[in-house]
Formats: sequence, C-alpha cells, structure tokens
Amino acid sequence: MNTILEVRALAPDVAYFRVEAPKIAKRRRAGQFVIVRVEAEGERIPLTIADSDPDGGWIALAVQAVGHTTTVMNRLREGDDLLDMVGPLGQPSEIELFGTVAVVGGGLGTAIAYPVAKALAGAGNDVVSIIGGRSRPYVIFEADMRACCDEVHPCTDDGSYGFHGLVTTKLEEVMARRTVDRVICAGPIPMMRAVAETTRPRGVPTIASLNPIMVDGTGMCGGCRVSVGGESRFACVDGPEFDAHQVDFELLSRRNKAYLDWEAEHKQVQP
Repeated sequence: MNTILEVRALAPDVAYFRVEAPKIAKRRRAGQFVIVRVEAEGERIPLTIADSDPDGGWIALAVQAVGHTTTVMNRLREGDDLLDMVGPLGQPSEIELFGTVAVVGGGLGTAIAYPVAKALAGAGNDVVSIIGGRSRPYVIFEADMRACCDEVHPCTDDGSYGFHGLVTTKLEEVMARRTVDRVICAGPIPMMRAVAETTRPRGVPTIASLNPIMVDGTGMCGGCRVSVGGESRFACVDGPEFDAHQVDFELLSRRNKAYLDWEAEHKQVQP
C-alpha cells in the first residue's frame, strides 16, 4: 500500500495528493503516469505524476472527482492508504534544448503540463506557460509554473482572472510577438485539437498529451488505442504524448464517450 502524506484542495472537486512511493519517485520522468486502485473491487485509474521527490520518496497526484473511484479517492485524508499503485508508466516527455517552448494546460491538464514545463526549463529552454480554467478557482499550479517559467499567462473563460478568453487566443498572441519553437498541450480534447489547429498554419511542432480510456497500462487491453497519422497506437505504452498534428481527435472524442451512459448509471448506484 501507498500512504498518503498530504491532501489539499487545488480547485473545486480537485485534490492534490502527496503519496509515499519511493521506487516510483526514483524512476519517474516528466510525462509519465501511474495507475491507482483505491478499492479491492474498484477500477484502476491512470493519474499523471505531477511532481516527485526522489530523496523524500514521494510523488504528487492531482485528482478531479468525476466518477465513483475519483470521488472515493478525494475523500481520503493524510495517513490513509491507496490500495495499490503501478508505475511509472508511459513514455517520458522528449526533453531537450528546443529554444522557446509554449506549454499549454487546460483545467486539470495543467497538472500534466507543469512537470513537462519544469523539465524543459531545467534543460535550458525559455518556457512560456499558458494555463486556462473556467474561472479563477480552476486555474491551478500557477505558483509552480511561475517558479520555473519565463512567462505565465493565466486565462479564464469568464474573465474573473488573468486573460479573458481561450488559451488558443493567448497562444496566438504569444506566437505573434516571439518565435515559438515547440508547443506542448494537455487538457480537454477540444482544447488540444484547437491548439493543434492554431499551430498548424505556422508549422510549429506540437505535442499533445492524450487522455483516452485506459485499463491495464501495458497495451494488452487495447482500451487506449488512438489513431496517429492513420496508424493505431496505444497511449499507455507508445504515449501518452503524440504529434498533435497527426492525432485523430474526432475518433479520440468518440471513444472517450463510449461508456458515458454506463458511468452515469454506475455512479447513481454507487454513492
């Protein structure tokens, strides 16, 4: 079991967990994730490793309560244990000296974008962070981003904080005033697709961290199959990061909605 060392609120229905996991903390690299099980009869859920401390032996996770398992997990407190956790899984982010990199995070996707931004900054890149949320309470990891990025641009849909508008509008502004050599995005599928279409005309290499349905994290179940450049890939072992200009976002969106009715029914009978 993995003991929870700290729990705190990041946003409404979003919790930050610092969890004891010394072996994972030593091996984890930016972009990788773990699969967690909270209950003996429960589902296995993939969660991005938002941060880690090899010396302290812990990793950080950000969890949004959207279904039964995530709701149960967000009720846990310091000193409680997660039943089991497997990782680090997935391919790490490509970290090298690109020049100027724009890292775009939408909602909980900022928890995915942050460790990548931190690693890119550590490699000597100028990192511009654009992070979005519905309103101010949903803009997360801003202080962490400011600690490692050259520029940080919070955006809100309702204008309650930072830039009033879409992250893609702010991205356009950034690219208009400075050369951007690479863009990395993480967040809702429509947002990542919009980022890809924003950078495509400029020919800026763009990477998307995909969030398909995932079960085992080893490529055996096929649930996380995505289409990239017309070829089937498995997000859990080949990704989760792929060339955003090659991703079939429409197919990804349809597959992610496949179990919505079942999930709604299951949530009702599992208080």
